Amino acid sequence: MAETDPIPLSALQHWAYCPRQCGLIHLEQAFADNIHTARGQAVHHLVDTPGYEIKSGVRVERALPLWSDRLNLIGKADLVEFHPDGTVFPVEFKHGAKRQKLHDDLQLAAQAMCLEDMLGRPVPKGAIFHASSHRRREVTITPALRQLVVETAAAIRAMLASGKLPPPVNDARCKECSLKDICQPQAIADHTRQQQLQRDLFNPGK
Repeated sequence: MAETDPIPLSALQHWAYCPRQCGLIHLEQAFADNIHTARGQAVHHLVDTPGYEIKSGVRVERALPLWSDRLNLIGKADLVEFHPDGTVFPVEFKHGAKRQKLHDDLQLAAQAMCLEDMLGRPVPKGAIFHASSHRRREVTITPALRQLVVETAAAIRAMLASGKLPPPVNDARCKECSLKDICQPQAIADHTRQQQLQRDLFNPGK
């Protein structure tokens, strides 16, 4: 992926979850499936086929291509509702329950910002559809969330320009990551710790 290429919307969620995971996928083109990615793919099969339908006067677009030249982002929305009053409402499908952090909200906000640039109208809200509970969670696209989209995209762009992988986090996130075997967080952490011990041994006064 070249430095000037648009950043995939999915990269923002990957970075928010773990910068190293984002680097492995979008810098080194590495990916592996596990039960969590398989479940996610199964959920997205519901909305992966482009098309639309009309429900109670609401036009529902599936797999809608998105982009923003201003933000240099590209991707697609799982589902976007176009209401008769002009309201545009993106919906992101996720297989799991609500996450405590902003990974999914960040991706949804980026979709909303792309829609605003494409359509020239405000998109103040969207929703995350959690397949496990079959419920929607409405998300307000706040100024803070919008700023986080800009900052995250800039961080990813800087990482791609540097060509360097971020260090592994080696924490609870690694347990569920499909790239754990590729990343080797524990081995790298042990190696780093050993190097530090050697430095301390030969430089006791520092």
